[in-house]
Amino acid sequence: MNNGAECYSRFLSGDKKAIEEIIRDYKDGLIFYLFSIVGDIHTSEELAIDTFIKLFSEQPKFKGEGAFKTWLYAIGRHTALDHLRKLSKRHEVPLEEAADVSGEESIEQSYISDEEKISLRRTINRLKPEYSQVLYLIYFEGFNHDETAKIMKKSKKQVIDLLYRAKGALKKQLEKEGYSYDGL
Repeated sequence: MNNGAECYSRFLSGDKKAIEEIIRDYKDGLIFYLFSIVGDIHTSEELAIDTFIKLFSEQPKFKGEGAFKTWLYAIGRHTALDHLRKLSKRHEVPLEEAADVSGEESIEQSYISDEEKISLRRTINRLKPEYSQVLYLIYFEGFNHDETAKIMKKSKKQVIDLLYRAKGALKKQLEKEGYSYDGL
């Protein structure tokens, strides 16, 4: 993955191909993060597109105070929350459930791994939205506590406490569904 800040700087300087690199490098992770907020894969894809459109048309200033990815995900989160606010005013509820489809290794091992990931993502998505967001950002996207705090607009202490509660809730939910995960 290229340095997103460098690509964005090139884009702002007139290199229109640089935005394509940013989209290619960040779209999948952004979509799955947005899915943890809105719970619908199609809506998540649309919101990711909206996020990239904001970069392209509004060209917000990246101040370099953190990682480019953190900044981009914060824009995506804001876009998703705006979307949810609009939905709540219209009293609409998304009806579809989505599943994760992953890459290929050996067919059997890939299938088992995919099924485990799908099951884990579904279980995580049954938790409180804040729990699923913090788990996704920390464990699936690899953000540290400070970056997660910026994205979620919380303090580092709040993120640490939220993560602790989220892991406990996930462990309870997994045990309830008949799984035993020692790593939580």
